[in-house]
Amino acid sequence: MRIEQNYSLEKHNTFHLPVRTRWFMEYDSEEELGRILRDEYFQECLSLHIGSGSNLLFINDYNGIIVHSRIKGISVERETDTSVWLRIGAAEVWDDVVAYAVSNGWGGIENLSLIPGEAGAAAIQNIGAYGVEIKDVVETVEAYNQLTFERRVFTNADCEYGYRYSYFKNEHNDPYIVTYLTIRLSKKPVLSLDYGNLRDELGACAEPTVADVRKAVSAIRRRKLPDPDVLGNAGSFFMNPVIPVERLERLRERYPDIPAYPAAEGKVKVPAGWLIERCGFKGQKHGSVGVYEKQALVLVNLGGAQGYEIALLAESIRTAVRERFDIELMPEVKYVG
Repeated sequence: MRIEQNYSLEKHNTFHLPVRTRWFMEYDSEEELGRILRDEYFQECLSLHIGSGSNLLFINDYNGIIVHSRIKGISVERETDTSVWLRIGAAEVWDDVVAYAVSNGWGGIENLSLIPGEAGAAAIQNIGAYGVEIKDVVETVEAYNQLTFERRVFTNADCEYGYRYSYFKNEHNDPYIVTYLTIRLSKKPVLSLDYGNLRDELGACAEPTVADVRKAVSAIRRRKLPDPDVLGNAGSFFMNPVIPVERLERLRERYPDIPAYPAAEGKVKVPAGWLIERCGFKGQKHGSVGVYEKQALVLVNLGGAQGYEIALLAESIRTAVRERFDIELMPEVKYVG
């Protein structure tokens, strides 16, 4: 177990904001996590469990305890002629999990290549890209209740997955810390290629493999999105809004080129990046923060930014989209502080 005081979180948030936490704790096992949760001082303090910080916006220093897992490992739990089940430690880098699956020819998560973050957070956020979400492969999620200290194994149904949503994100539920997840992959993959420009990227590849899809998705993401190690960002800052089909039809009277994708019954998903770009924010710079010139959905730290500056730009964008399209953008990034 590792315990630090007055600890810098600059390397633990992909905006690379210069914030600090009063205490920082890392644990290597479920036993160590149990000791932390049962500690009386810990129970009295404000606390937050984080992954790699790829979905966080720290507004201020954190006057409490930041907790981080170092539980790693990828193991084959069981397999059949058609499927394989992988048990994954929450601290595994998600893209390493995808690379491992693809190297074995197992399908199901190749479209989720190059998404930053750790496996545990991926299960909590229900990450998604190019027509695939992690909910499509999750079998179980192992987690500890922070109030009762009890270990629970969640089934896929228990996780209550929705668009960028899960049981673990509902503030009305008991807080849980994910330690492991088990995913089911296919030995005979059925590829998902009909989202965005994925087929165009694959070009003349007549019979693409999972490795081809991973390569294509990675190439698209590298062109569209900045490397957080070079330009601080949290990827997609906003969720794509889901609106009724009737609303889309009315919008298309004024904006015939507005793109949309099927969502729940009677609803469609509209790309938030398109809405933001039409409001003129793409490529804009506001002091130390800006909107990435290649993808309007990404807010960037141009150097020396503070969290509140990013939050102010985000609110300006939300206001502009609301006033022009009567659509409410919701942040995908979690504000802290």
